[in-house]
Amino acid sequence: MLYVQAAQRLGLHPITLSADPAQYDYLAAEGIEAIRVDTKNLDALIRECSQLRATYDLAGITSAGEVVYATVGKLCLHFDLPGPNPESIERCCDKFTQRQLLAEAGVPIPAYRLAANATDVESAAAEIGFPVILKPAVGNGSYGVRLCRDVDELAEHTTYLLGGKHIWRSAPRILIEEFAQGPYCWPAVMGNEVIGICAADFGPPPHFVIRECTYPALLRDDEHKRIADISLSCLQALGLGWGPTNIEFRWTKRGPVVIEVNPRLGGVLAPQLVQLAYGIDLVTEHIKLVIGEEWNLRKRHSHTAAARFLIPDRDGILDWIDGDTQAAAVPGVAEVKLNVEPKTPIVRKGDFRDWIGHVIAASPSLAETEGALQRAVDLIDWSITPFPAVENRDNL
Repeated sequence: MLYVQAAQRLGLHPITLSADPAQYDYLAAEGIEAIRVDTKNLDALIRECSQLRATYDLAGITSAGEVVYATVGKLCLHFDLPGPNPESIERCCDKFTQRQLLAEAGVPIPAYRLAANATDVESAAAEIGFPVILKPAVGNGSYGVRLCRDVDELAEHTTYLLGGKHIWRSAPRILIEEFAQGPYCWPAVMGNEVIGICAADFGPPPHFVIRECTYPALLRDDEHKRIADISLSCLQALGLGWGPTNIEFRWTKRGPVVIEVNPRLGGVLAPQLVQLAYGIDLVTEHIKLVIGEEWNLRKRHSHTAAARFLIPDRDGILDWIDGDTQAAAVPGVAEVKLNVEPKTPIVRKGDFRDWIGHVIAASPSLAETEGALQRAVDLIDWSITPFPAVENRDNL
């Protein structure tokens, strides 16, 4: 939706191409033109865009996420429009290939192995040493990512990934990684420029559900420079540097280690937080690049912006949730959003789908921002009734 709104502000007519436009409720609500098309079929997309070009001037083509971003690059090449290098995007989105390229360039990364079956997963974990991270080699949004602290957790998650419950976007391949322990941060990168670095905290293991994130991260100048330098090394190693990149780090005992490089804007409300912290609208500036205009990444101010995510501690039926109106009225609060309605079943997945809402606050100082955030969150409350226990009945 941020992309649609930014395109409209720039005087463009946004048209969404999607395999299922109905999944984006804002399209109908805002009266946005949408076309149903198989976004995995490049020829079908070329046909649709060619038909559109008979009516419109085709200003640019882009996507907010990396799932179809390589296809976006191929479309841009076909229609001679500015866009990312599709080969670089494909290499980056395969996390094993990404790891290999980063390692060859001397970028600090965790130890890693690739496996396609349970036996190889077990061997790889034994070589690396527990705890390890198990994740699909291709995927996003922390789907299927889990910390495994021993052989039992490893076997359990391997069974989940290979047993038919996880939906694979490609042939099943599992990445086994050393658990790089330390503070987590990510720089927002546009082109070859590091705009700012965000710090984030996670909920309890074994999952990686972000609980809070803050711009800017509290780093010394030399620490900031080190992360910025490694970020630029990542771009060079992966052939990126056109448009936005999101790079995830852990600051470990041996210094900053790259967890992942994503060829897109950061998720987790990053564009809103960057705008509040620095006055830069990354979505608008990205669209300017896409349509061949010059972008402006100049910071207009330097504030502290933070988001807190509302995460349930149990599964069940959401009886009620309220306090959002009072929370939004707290001075310094920029946004309060609830993602669920009362009577909704809550089933935690161990990824970003667990968020039932968020609060964003911003001010000139970290103390003011944290105070406003805490006051707002304290005003929001909810009740969840656990699902009824299901008895074991052998005859069913």
